[in-house]
Amino acid sequence: MVETRKEPEKDKPADASRRSFLKVMMALGVGAVTIGVARGAIQNLIPQSVGVSSFPTLTLVNATTGAPIKTADLTVNNPAVVIFDYPLQNEPNFLLRLGDSSGNDVAISPYNVQVPATGGTFKSPGGVGPYKSVVSSSAVCQHLGCTPPSIHFYKPGTTIPLHPGHSGSNNTGFINCGCHGSTYDPYKGFSVVTGPTKSPLPNVILAWDSSSDTYTVNSMVGPTIFGHSDDLSGGNPLSSSSQADVTTISD
Repeated sequence: MVETRKEPEKDKPADASRRSFLKVMMALGVGAVTIGVARGAIQNLIPQSVGVSSFPTLTLVNATTGAPIKTADLTVNNPAVVIFDYPLQNEPNFLLRLGDSSGNDVAISPYNVQVPATGGTFKSPGGVGPYKSVVSSSAVCQHLGCTPPSIHFYKPGTTIPLHPGHSGSNNTGFINCGCHGSTYDPYKGFSVVTGPTKSPLPNVILAWDSSSDTYTVNSMVGPTIFGHSDDLSGGNPLSSSSQADVTTISD
């Protein structure tokens, strides 16, 4: 019996190439879907920072009781860290009632604050309240962004770590950051006393209502809050549109 041999199919190489092409396209399709799903999942995991369009005016209240802060609630030269978030969540600010070494209120005047980083200046708002001794600033160090309790106020006459030259009798009341030693003067618009920071703390503008003895926060002035392109973006709005919660986080 004579075996009949079949001639090779002339289009076989083309079929092989087509199959390879289809496999590649299918792989790319699956990869694109996978990447798309992963990107969507990541975007859902990362909160979108919507910011706010303008500085809100908020009443300062006790975070525990919800009652408006009164002057008597603020201790002169309080060694504890008293803060509130503004203008966005997780943007802590100091709330200080400043005094002298004897614990008497000191009236804080507006001050022309130097900004070493730029060579410019700005005018701090000065103190408010019945004694003009209540001031506020960002509590985020302008050097590398450390926050309380690493950075806090040292009342007059106390020892400041890392700065023996500004300790004891030479400490007239400074804010010092324990991360790298930057020091600021809240009596002079939170200006720079010692580096490595090259920018003063952004000042928070407060207002005091003498008829009700209550405090509101209205705006900010000075350098931009550390880590932000501007003070109103890069974070999420506060949970309340009418009040800012004041808390004490350490002694």
